[in-house]
Amino acid sequence: MGLVALFLLALVGSAALEQDEDIPHNEVRNWALQFGVGLWEYGKMMTKMNELQRKYHDVDINVVRKDGLILIREMATEVKNMMDFKMSAVMRIMDSAEQAALAWRPDGTTSTPRYYNAERLNAFAPDGRPADGTKELVLTPNPHFDHLPVNVSLSTVLTPSNVQDSDSEVAGAIQWSSHLDPLFVSNYEGDPSLSWQFFGSSSGFLRRYPGIAWPPEDLSTLQESRAGRRPYDFRSAAWYVGAATSPKDIAILLDASGSMVGHRGNLGRAAVEAILDTLTDNDFVNVFKFSDETIETLPCFRDQLVQATEENIRWLKDSLGTIKQENIANFSSALITGFEILHKYNRTGQGCQCNQAIMLVTDGPPSTYKDIFKIYNFPHRPVRIFTYLIGSDTSSANDMHWMACENKGYYARIQSYDEIKQKVLHYIEVMARPMVMYQNDHPVYWTPAYVGGRADSFSDDKIGQLMTTVTTPVFDRRNHSVRLANVLGVVGTDVSIDEIRKLVPPYKLGVNGYSFIVNNNGHVLYHPNLKPPKTSEQYEDSLEPQYISVDLSEAELIENENGPRENHSALLDIFQLRQDMINQKEGETELSVKIHYDDMRRVTTRRYKYFYNPIEGTPFSLGLAIPEGYGMYELLAEQEIKHSQKNGKKITDYFKGNNWRVHPDWVYCEYTASTSGEQWFKTAEERVLHFLSRSRRPGWKWMSLRPRSPLQREHHHFSPKQDKDAYYCDKTLLQSLVLDAMVTESLEKHRPRMEDKHQGYDIFGRTISFVATRSGLLRWTNFTNVESDDPPFSQRNARALDESWYRRAVDQHSIEPESFVFSVPFADRLTNAPTTSRVLLTAAHAVFVEHKGHRAPAAVVGLQYQHASIAAHFLNITSKCTGSSACKKTCASDKLDCYVLDNNGFIIISENNEHTGRFFGQIDGTIMDSLVQDRIYKKVAVYDYQGSCSNSKYHFSGKASKLQPIGPVNLVFNFMIHVVLMLFSKIKSVYATALAYSQEEDEIIYEYEYNVGEDLDEKNPIPAPPIDFVPPFESDPLEGVDLGQWGKRPCDRKVELYALQPQRLNTSGQNNPLKGKLTNCHVTGCERPFSVQKIPHSNLILLAVDTLCPCGSKQLSITPQELAYESREQSGCAHRPRPGLYRRRPPKCINYHPEEIEIHICGEATIITLNMLALILGVIHCMFAFLS
Repeated sequence: MGLVALFLLALVGSAALEQDEDIPHNEVRNWALQFGVGLWEYGKMMTKMNELQRKYHDVDINVVRKDGLILIREMATEVKNMMDFKMSAVMRIMDSAEQAALAWRPDGTTSTPRYYNAERLNAFAPDGRPADGTKELVLTPNPHFDHLPVNVSLSTVLTPSNVQDSDSEVAGAIQWSSHLDPLFVSNYEGDPSLSWQFFGSSSGFLRRYPGIAWPPEDLSTLQESRAGRRPYDFRSAAWYVGAATSPKDIAILLDASGSMVGHRGNLGRAAVEAILDTLTDNDFVNVFKFSDETIETLPCFRDQLVQATEENIRWLKDSLGTIKQENIANFSSALITGFEILHKYNRTGQGCQCNQAIMLVTDGPPSTYKDIFKIYNFPHRPVRIFTYLIGSDTSSANDMHWMACENKGYYARIQSYDEIKQKVLHYIEVMARPMVMYQNDHPVYWTPAYVGGRADSFSDDKIGQLMTTVTTPVFDRRNHSVRLANVLGVVGTDVSIDEIRKLVPPYKLGVNGYSFIVNNNGHVLYHPNLKPPKTSEQYEDSLEPQYISVDLSEAELIENENGPRENHSALLDIFQLRQDMINQKEGETELSVKIHYDDMRRVTTRRYKYFYNPIEGTPFSLGLAIPEGYGMYELLAEQEIKHSQKNGKKITDYFKGNNWRVHPDWVYCEYTASTSGEQWFKTAEERVLHFLSRSRRPGWKWMSLRPRSPLQREHHHFSPKQDKDAYYCDKTLLQSLVLDAMVTESLEKHRPRMEDKHQGYDIFGRTISFVATRSGLLRWTNFTNVESDDPPFSQRNARALDESWYRRAVDQHSIEPESFVFSVPFADRLTNAPTTSRVLLTAAHAVFVEHKGHRAPAAVVGLQYQHASIAAHFLNITSKCTGSSACKKTCASDKLDCYVLDNNGFIIISENNEHTGRFFGQIDGTIMDSLVQDRIYKKVAVYDYQGSCSNSKYHFSGKASKLQPIGPVNLVFNFMIHVVLMLFSKIKSVYATALAYSQEEDEIIYEYEYNVGEDLDEKNPIPAPPIDFVPPFESDPLEGVDLGQWGKRPCDRKVELYALQPQRLNTSGQNNPLKGKLTNCHVTGCERPFSVQKIPHSNLILLAVDTLCPCGSKQLSITPQELAYESREQSGCAHRPRPGLYRRRPPKCINYHPEEIEIHICGEATIITLNMLALILGVIHCMFAFLS
């Protein structure tokens, strides 16, 4: 018979009856009472919590209810003001760039332009002399610009490996864009919070301000050390494409017939990947493979276009590895499928409702299929056709050229890997034409979030900062001899999201409150549950951003969700909130959500009030989440700085010593001018002291209003240069900090020191007492001189209000006001268990202040104990009988195991020291299950939609490349059939193909009724692939090897965490334990009783378990596990796609201009003159190649 948990729950009877029971329940109750009350009384005395509360009441305070709507309006206005500054700066750069290009005249020389090449700065040969062709430039480290050495007087130029400054177009653009430098400088002086400003030229170079050397940290003496890292080609990045083109629906048709095997197949897949790389979150796409039939490469994307999010693009790329080339290509089916899906989306209002295009990737169709185009696309041509001819066979070039040119597209021929990106980028130039031709409308594009360079903060880790970028296109206004409509490039500036967070001060939201921003696609720009990587090697190595597209419904974890990614009724409220924010409405709502702490080890549920407001002029909306109850009230208590100076005591006297910290990320005061005397303070405390001292100077003024931005229509007006000593101070926050310092300073004076043994140091092992206040102030007193390898208390807890002990203490106050929250460091595995002699037990208690019937949290006080001392004290209590008669079992006996567990099931104290900090379910999962079944703990499922899993089990890895015994035979057979069919399709194709093998380079332009532009790349010899390029599907040395077994990949994960249900223990009666018993868990029929007792004044329970019955014990895990969705093997998607999520299209769509038909540049086609000599040469060449 299986294990059955039978619970016998009853109130404890008399002490006389107790002695005959297996567990001394009455003693368990007394032990818990003695242990809890003792710690509470000692902690209350040592933290001086009552004295702190009285001191707040002695000053002029007020507790008021927050008005969330007024708060969100004020904050949204501030964020809008800051974003207006950035957009105005970008529009000024755009104006200047267009005027510079218009005024520039080439000098007729072909020499390389003189400019500051970032890769040729301060480079020295091994002998110490300047290397040939380099320039010297003074570079100064600047924390504001990723802590890199920069020159704020000029810009430098970065060029990808495929861009040469000897090219006339590149050289000309480099010269005229140098006139942007004065504007870059002026923008930065007017708004010193501006990050990197840049101009990305359509010819491929990037002009970036301030000037840097590349690689940026490399100022070495070895020129060769710079060669390993090159800037990426930004023209496929979202910030470039999103600005240069309006949104687009794209159907990619990839030829998967037998002729596309080997090198052609690899080129085709690489071309599709290059197209996918150019898409943004505002675009929609699907990839169809076609041979004898046309089907989606991903079954889970059947009959739809999907939003081009990072996740969907990754899945589509992975699906390319599953394509098997076979049979004959049915081009009619492919084209009709592409037109049908695009027309369906156009008719039903789905997709982007703007540009539509078909991308045809093939080694050649047998005809032009004019009838299909006449039916589906003529005469208005709503769908553009872009054709990519793969391989050296040009027999179908004119057919593909006709398809593109007759349908407002572009034709390109791809023969090698290194030309793929350049050829693909032509479609962006074509789609930009209507926008350029209208001239007067420059859409502004904001990118999703990404991890950039090192953050400008007081933290020692200097991790990558979360960024966004705002850009706009630059049009060519010059008159040309032929009709053109060119985008000269894109200008923009990077925006640190930390700069946005500064404008939404956390102290105004209160403890456990937070803010977030959502864009028009429902993706969060920032959110406390967003988990970006700490650094981005991709960005550091090449400046290439890796965008983050996390939906609001993935960041907010609703309490009652039934399962992962399910659109059930419990999620209606979050979807309504999401839709309102996308539509930029103002409003408020309430939601119950799951909040996880400490790297998804702890969980709680909390009900929030949400307030949201649009950030006008941008695609964003700002949201605030404030906890119901205590979160809706705030303590208003400030000390007027001028008044405090009249007491004969300096303000800085309240900040003496080195035992205090302020929140390093909060802005109390800061200089706002780029040329100020800030000296880039080393610590946040140094900056606070500086401004407190400055407040004593004559003429001190509160500069609590940030500069106002000009209206966007006035972007041509330059922002005035700020005074070199301009500063901003948050008056409320700084004066609250001063008051908190005054209130807490006197507490430190009267704290008992380590030598006061009678205060209980020997019993409890107190090491540190601390207080953290609502203004971000942290004070502590160290009672021991014991050295530790761990980071000091101040370093680990400088952001006190963000720490889980602070947040949990405030939550605990509503459960049991007179209590501490206890915690110990986690030890998930025995090998990583902390040395028990150094483990510290932290106890935290929230101090609330009441005024006129309202209560608000003012501070959290606490102590840190030596865990060994507390454990010894506990065992000393639980090894004795408290009653008049002797008890049979105590925690010191072998018949009883005793544990102290916290409110999330982690072991605080155990007889086995190695259990400390471990989850109890890992030690005894059977008992933990019983505690859940009896509703003492609640099991809470937490889903991680931003997880990372090992690639070892990845479905797609290597499968497309595995050899099969009959594979070569199939390939040869299919190839022969394809060749025969091609020979019979057109007689002229035979001649053209034969001559193509002769590598004849003479090309003529086919004579349509319009002129066709020249594609210069067609005349270049076929170079080898770039050194750093690895074809994703090459069938060489690693064919059949599962390359995906290394590294990580995104995935969905699930973890079941536990939360104590204190009301369950309280309903059994005051200080009475719950009794339980495991029965039928052993062949002998023995039973295993246990007792659970709430430890008063704490978040702890005492669990006593009988050990005599050898019941088996399972282990429970709180390690997140990958979610295995059904049908993944068949569908190809890692989880259920959610195509129906609401989104709002960008406000501007510019996809048509009536005069675009006059532009005849659509790629270069080739047709060979049919002469006998060329035919003979081609045939001879083919025979020679065959025989060799």
